[in-house]
Amino acid sequence: RVLVLGLGKTGLSCVRFLADRNVDFSVMDSRKNPPGIESLNKLLPNVDCLFGEFDSNVAENYDVLLVSPGISVKEPMIKKAFENNKRIIGDVEVFALCTNKPVVAITGSNGKSTVTTLLGEMARQAKINCAVGGNIGVPVLDLLTDDESTDLYILELSSFQLETTHSLNAVVSTILNVSEDHMDRYDSFEDYKISKQKIYHGDGIVIVNKDEPCTIPLKNSRTVNYFTLKAPASENEFGLICAEEKTWLAKGKAKLIDVSSLKIKGQHNIANSLAALALGDSVNISMTAMLTTLKNFIGLPHRTQWVQEHNGVNWINDSKATNVGAALAAINGLGSDKQGPGLIVLLGGQGKGQDFSRMQPALVYFAKTVLLYGEDAQRIKSALNDRMIKTVMVSDLGEAVTEASHIAESGDTVLLSPACASFDMFSGFEQRGEEFIRLVHEVTA
Repeated sequence: RVLVLGLGKTGLSCVRFLADRNVDFSVMDSRKNPPGIESLNKLLPNVDCLFGEFDSNVAENYDVLLVSPGISVKEPMIKKAFENNKRIIGDVEVFALCTNKPVVAITGSNGKSTVTTLLGEMARQAKINCAVGGNIGVPVLDLLTDDESTDLYILELSSFQLETTHSLNAVVSTILNVSEDHMDRYDSFEDYKISKQKIYHGDGIVIVNKDEPCTIPLKNSRTVNYFTLKAPASENEFGLICAEEKTWLAKGKAKLIDVSSLKIKGQHNIANSLAALALGDSVNISMTAMLTTLKNFIGLPHRTQWVQEHNGVNWINDSKATNVGAALAAINGLGSDKQGPGLIVLLGGQGKGQDFSRMQPALVYFAKTVLLYGEDAQRIKSALNDRMIKTVMVSDLGEAVTEASHIAESGDTVLLSPACASFDMFSGFEQRGEEFIRLVHEVTA
């Protein structure tokens, strides 16, 4: 018997999967009226549901706990079930047990959605029948409906999903980067890093970010290839070389594409492009197809998304930057393009226990002004050195955009890269980004 824990997008996909296979299961959620309840009632009106505060004794009646990524495995009920030898698994584990098709697995604190989407576009350009999903888009179990016709799975995986995954053996996997995130759920940064390392399980190829030691496998039993923002050190390494007064993405000494030809901007997106090339090369995606895709790829909404230019000021929506590492990637990436202080940065929301002092050097160098709003605005202000960084406290995102429009001068860039979760004011980063776009159009009209 299976107990599905959590009725969100993932939980519903688990329910559909189990129901199609006539598995005996119940659904449990700590919320009295969880999202997805209407869809569940239409699909399976008679399914056994347990809503409200978790009861640790309930798990005794089940063999397997199928846990959604939004629920911590440190939840007392799950810990007790584990101690009583119950199987604790997630949807990715079920997926891994149900297919023998090749899988590319991608994780990282930042950039994983961009790299996953980009690699999927590269595969399609090469006429490979691929399925893309996981932590982005389609839940992994829903991908299995077309397993017979799928040649390649490309999965974005979060640390939460990896916690309950034990059998995935990807043909190629990568940790793009690791920066402090979800410290409200992990005991330490080391604990968070170890959860990411589970993606390296098995015997496939590992793609390592040479510029980030945290991405190196703890066990050195796999074939390892690298990408770097420096010059490639071997013929199989992807990196950057300077030639003909241009900077090129390269494999070894072979020039591939001029950086200026990319539509996605910033050093972080150059790294994302190199990672996608290294992953695609490992599964034999045509280089011609990959470079064609790179030339046309415009990036994803809410990820350093260009909104508009008005009176010489560029407005950038990076609402997906829900942690310090993501915000630093955008600040350093866009700031490096400007070669000096030309950024007006909007920060704020729910800080998730992060160390915001790590942002200080980049903000000192690249930011003219930092506008702070939201639940943890004061904590962020305290972590930054006011004597070195000009900070302005505002009441909400609307006031931040208005204030930015007054401060910005021709040549500046206004960057929403909050470094925080959005749930103090919004339903998620998507709503925050859409509201930012609306506000920008309003103040520049």
